[in-house]
Amino acid sequence: MAVKERSEQDPRYLWKPEHIYPTDEAWQEALERLKAYPPLVRSFEGKLGSSGETLLAYLRLDDEISAQVTDVMEYAMLKGDSDTRVAKYQTMNAQARNVLLELSTAGAFETGELLAIPQETLSGWYETVKGLALYRRHLEVVRSRREHTLSPAEEKLLAAAGDLSGGPDNIFSMFNDADLTFPDVEDGAGNRLPLSLGTYGKYIESKDRTLRKNTYDALYTTYGQFRNTLAAVMAAQTKQLWFFAKARKYPSSLAAAVAGTEVPENIYHNLLSTVEEHLPSLHRYVALRKKLLGVETLHPYDMYAPIVGDVTMEVPFEEAKELVLEALKPLGEEYLSVVRQGLEGGWIDVYENAGKRSGGYCAGPNVHPYILLNYQDKLADVFTLIHEMGHAMHTWLSNQNQPQTYKRYQIFVAEVASTCNECLLMQYLLGRTTDRRERAYLINYYLEQFRSTFFRQTQLAAFELEVNELAQSGQGVTAEACCKIYRDLQDKYFGPALESDDNIALEWSRIPHFYYNFYLYQYATGFAAAVALSQKILHGGKEAVEAYLGFLKGGCSKSPIELLKGAGVDMSTPEPLESAIAVFDGLLDEMEALCQ
Repeated sequence: MAVKERSEQDPRYLWKPEHIYPTDEAWQEALERLKAYPPLVRSFEGKLGSSGETLLAYLRLDDEISAQVTDVMEYAMLKGDSDTRVAKYQTMNAQARNVLLELSTAGAFETGELLAIPQETLSGWYETVKGLALYRRHLEVVRSRREHTLSPAEEKLLAAAGDLSGGPDNIFSMFNDADLTFPDVEDGAGNRLPLSLGTYGKYIESKDRTLRKNTYDALYTTYGQFRNTLAAVMAAQTKQLWFFAKARKYPSSLAAAVAGTEVPENIYHNLLSTVEEHLPSLHRYVALRKKLLGVETLHPYDMYAPIVGDVTMEVPFEEAKELVLEALKPLGEEYLSVVRQGLEGGWIDVYENAGKRSGGYCAGPNVHPYILLNYQDKLADVFTLIHEMGHAMHTWLSNQNQPQTYKRYQIFVAEVASTCNECLLMQYLLGRTTDRRERAYLINYYLEQFRSTFFRQTQLAAFELEVNELAQSGQGVTAEACCKIYRDLQDKYFGPALESDDNIALEWSRIPHFYYNFYLYQYATGFAAAVALSQKILHGGKEAVEAYLGFLKGGCSKSPIELLKGAGVDMSTPEPLESAIAVFDGLLDEMEALCQ
């Protein structure tokens, strides 16, 4: 079926940005109000160290601006992502980014002046200025980056250049979501089917191998036509990251990225080394997949095909909502009541429409979170729903329990709550099935989650690191170089049972997360933490649930590593990674036994 226009969608399944602003005109008024803030910010320049009262007034103003910026930015994004072809919303997004840049430039003096305040003076102010102690942790984090802070003039220049850093991501998004089109593909019966980023996932999981192959070839042939352009965008991304890292005196782009999220750099390298040490487990799974599919040669387009062939799980959205509520019952009624509100209250944009942004995400304006889906009635879509609802609940609980300064949790923990929800759903589904074949189907689905979220995201993180190191060494980030790095990693991670080809070497060219500044590794670390937390929730009683909810409510009131430790998981060690791999091995043992 052809992809619908947005106007053809049932309004029940569209999110409601009007909960943020009732109309686009109201958003424009809010934007105009934001434009009045840069002069107010600049009025504090040279004064932050003059008194505790002045510093407190500035920090409160910053909170006020932050709350309004969030709503302005998120509304424009929601409207734009609903249909990326609409020029009006592209303009609104550009306007919002321009105001954000103005605010950033106006406040460029902040860090330097905060660093200049003597520690004993600041400590005294905490005691004598009522309300300032709230900002102690925020100020300590800023002051901990002293060696990477530049002069006021240099900071102002970097802030003014900040909008340029988003260029590669914006270009890729416009190309990928608004401009790129694909040819129709033919299934095994000779039927012509429309291919889009939304339908790709459905076709590549089909039992029809002809459809899978044709879909795979059509997608990568299309991307391949633009490989040099996409490599140029990737090169621009690595160059801008390295420029800002060097400017702030970091030894690498990775070091700069993790410093901004309070994560030790060794956690990234520990992930790569630990997973690579256990790649034989992944090779074993790939070999089992080849055996169960009964193919002479296993191709990349076979990696998503069902290997328990006589079981299918089509899940309409209304049924998916019930599954979500059942799976999340261990988290308690207070948690569930908000989930129900989200499922019914205009939080979610459910189905694909022409021009809509692909994939799924959760956004967090002040009124409530919003979830973008492209729901296709697959079991995978149920997992996407509960995944994004995990993000939404993390955002909701953080917003409800933290002051503005500490509402935004660090990216490192962003994937923990979402993936924990997925683990709870899997355990619920496994717990209710009595059919041997259905159990095998679900176990394989769980194995696929490990493959795609733990192993594959680590592979992508390894690629991102290598490409950035290529740029940092002064070598060219070309299509040829990207394809070679990616293909070598593909062979290393998936082993000899999977056939390598020129198409899979192009996979780097279609992944938007490479423009998110070392984001991908956190899917893998988050998955490992989530597996551990889900077991604690299911078997640790009320105390474990409360500890987990405390983590969700924590925002960024502590470092992400400390917050996870409070919930019972220490990500500074290999133990959570090795425990996750042990679960994978156990599932693989059971899968082999079930399929004998």
